[in-house]
Amino acid sequence: MVVHYLKVARRQLWQSWPVNLVSLLGLAVGLTSGLIIFLVVNYMFSFDRYHPHLDRVYWLVTDVKGETTMPTDAAPRPLADVLRRDYSFVESAVRLETFYGRSLSVSNGKGGWVKKFAEARTVCFTEPQYFTIFGVEWVSGNPKTALAAPNAIVLSERYARKYFDTAPALGRTLRLDNRVDLTVTGIVKDPPANTQLRYDAFVSYATISVLDGPSALADWQGLQAMCFVRLRKGVDPILLHQSLPAIRRKYLPAREAAHFDYQVLPLAELNHERSGTAPRPILYTLIAVGMLLVIAGCINFINLATARALKRAREVGVRKVMGSTQGQLIGQFMLETTLLVILAMLVALLLTQLSLPFVNQTLAANIEMLQPNLSIMDVVQRRALAWFLSLLIGVILLSGLYPAFVLARFNPAKALTNQLTTRMKGKLTVRQGLVWGQFVLMQLFILSVLVITTQLRHMQQAPWGFQYESILAVFLPQHSPAPLSTLREQWGQIPGVEQVAFGSDVPASAYNRPSPFSYHTTTEPEPFETRVRAIDAHYLSVFGLSLVAGRNVRSTDTTGHDALVNETMVKRLGVSSPAAVLGKPIRVKDAERVIVGVVRDFRSGDLHQPILPITLIHDLPHSRVAMIRLTPTHAGQTRRAIQQVWDKVLPDQVYHPEDLTDLMASFTATDRLLANLVEAFALVAIGLSCLGLYGLVTFLTEAKAKEIGVRRVLGARTAQLLWLLGREFGKSLGLGFLVAAPVGVWLLSAWLEQYTYRISVNGWLLAGTLLLTGLITALTVSRQALKAARSNPIHYLKSE
Repeated sequence: MVVHYLKVARRQLWQSWPVNLVSLLGLAVGLTSGLIIFLVVNYMFSFDRYHPHLDRVYWLVTDVKGETTMPTDAAPRPLADVLRRDYSFVESAVRLETFYGRSLSVSNGKGGWVKKFAEARTVCFTEPQYFTIFGVEWVSGNPKTALAAPNAIVLSERYARKYFDTAPALGRTLRLDNRVDLTVTGIVKDPPANTQLRYDAFVSYATISVLDGPSALADWQGLQAMCFVRLRKGVDPILLHQSLPAIRRKYLPAREAAHFDYQVLPLAELNHERSGTAPRPILYTLIAVGMLLVIAGCINFINLATARALKRAREVGVRKVMGSTQGQLIGQFMLETTLLVILAMLVALLLTQLSLPFVNQTLAANIEMLQPNLSIMDVVQRRALAWFLSLLIGVILLSGLYPAFVLARFNPAKALTNQLTTRMKGKLTVRQGLVWGQFVLMQLFILSVLVITTQLRHMQQAPWGFQYESILAVFLPQHSPAPLSTLREQWGQIPGVEQVAFGSDVPASAYNRPSPFSYHTTTEPEPFETRVRAIDAHYLSVFGLSLVAGRNVRSTDTTGHDALVNETMVKRLGVSSPAAVLGKPIRVKDAERVIVGVVRDFRSGDLHQPILPITLIHDLPHSRVAMIRLTPTHAGQTRRAIQQVWDKVLPDQVYHPEDLTDLMASFTATDRLLANLVEAFALVAIGLSCLGLYGLVTFLTEAKAKEIGVRRVLGARTAQLLWLLGREFGKSLGLGFLVAAPVGVWLLSAWLEQYTYRISVNGWLLAGTLLLTGLITALTVSRQALKAARSNPIHYLKSE
């Protein structure tokens, strides 16, 4: 019987190959979407799961309590040392600090350099305990002693090649910030792509005391280090959590201790909390979207299978008359479904593999991670294989059982006399419900695309409150003073350079930590905090910032006495007018200053935030960025001349320029990625819905064949017959909209709440959704409906 089933299945699949091809492609596209999403989510959940003793390693972070609670990913520098020294339940602890704005250079042995690199994110200060807590494979060197002494560095294999090419790296010297020579004491394997600890070079933690003095490692109020703890076997992490308040009270002044709260997180949360790239709500949403798209593919298969059911009615009647049981018929049809699903899965695997290079490229470009290497072979891993086989079995059952039961339950007498065409409508209400659900899904995706695209365009038109076009940001050395006056003078002489300003940040910055302050006669900090920018006298004119009261900071102010505040600061202070704050003292960044002017409001962060209170202080020693306004028609020669001045004035420092336009675009990078993902998934959902509509119109033309023939003989016009077929779609579309509209408004309004500068889900967007859905539906079903309405009625009535 199995051989017979296979032979009949092969014949049936071949004889109806056009419809089967549509079924196969629809299911394959749905499965491809589900596979891609699964591989991405599985990859995100795999971050830092390879470390030994993962279940005993915890990450200590700090919440800073002020006007609001600000979560951070850091802890005080001495915390790890206290835990491993004073608490017996702690087996090991380590601290590390990621490099930002530092340089490493390869010496030429004559006081100069052969290569120099600006390093950030992939280099850190850390301790020998790092290599016992985290999974790092050693190539050469001793992991216990490699970082025990100051001025030591361990390199990954690729960074050894980066600095020294093919020459042996062990024992060679690198110069850090042109201040300290580091000796290479070890070589380790390159870090895997699925880690947040993506470090290629490790500098001994004791080197910090060489750079900044011994007191730097005793700072309890600064949050510079990441801290990780490995507990002894059997220790409850609650014990660690309960010990932290006592440590905070012991080492911090009572006034400061109230502003800090230490938290304990599992190491597995490293990629999902605080400093991670993939928050869990986003991953769970992706899983839900993937399941919906797979289910949509199955719905299409069911629709097309039930549409073909009428054509196989006589076959079922003959089989039942010849003695086939209902179970045998179900087995026959389930075998056909299994073969078709397996073929669809093979096509889906091929489409997934062809799509993965683009997926890898998108992840690397948008989520700041090492180059991921997602492959279809990830599916055959043990954990993934169980999911994949479950998916395959689930799709077979979901796609095949209902059509098989429908076919197997045909009455043989009615099947042989061709009477099923008038009775099937009442028996396929489940299928009609599935089509209705598909309309809901399609309209939800269309509404999401319209809302997210409109919000993104709205954000791009948002007023920032300052000019950022034609401005070049050049990052200054962080750990050695730069000759600012010399740079300003020589850059100012270059044709195409209009103005030069120096400051700690551009007006809108991702590094936007709040600072407490006190105003006027009060000695206690104000109940809200301010964002601080260090500026010079040219800062306002470079960015086109205007004063609403008072004056600009003075270039002759060498003590950092002058300060400016924005309009929002004046309002939050409850002062009647901007002029009223002029001349009033303000204490911020541990210094007494005087407010000399009020600037018009501008945005200091991304568009998720409202305009915040801002303080601009005249503080050249804390300048980290040179901001150069160029003429709109400046040439590449101007940029080359700017670098030539840098290389002449700061020959040992790495030149790192960025267009401010690109920096501003980075604020909406995540939103653009989300828009692209939604658009891609919407196209898939619309395509699958079109296939489902094709199945529905095919069924309707078969079910209403004789009715169409009779109406045509009695004089019905083509338009009337089209309405007969089209009202089924109009009803499903309308019912789908009644569900999709409120659900979509609720979900998307909640998503829009994260933006201060946002649109609302209005009637125009809902009308556009309904119009687009109607247009797509009409285009999908019109050809098949016209074909049925214009057919010769004799083809439908000749058997009567």
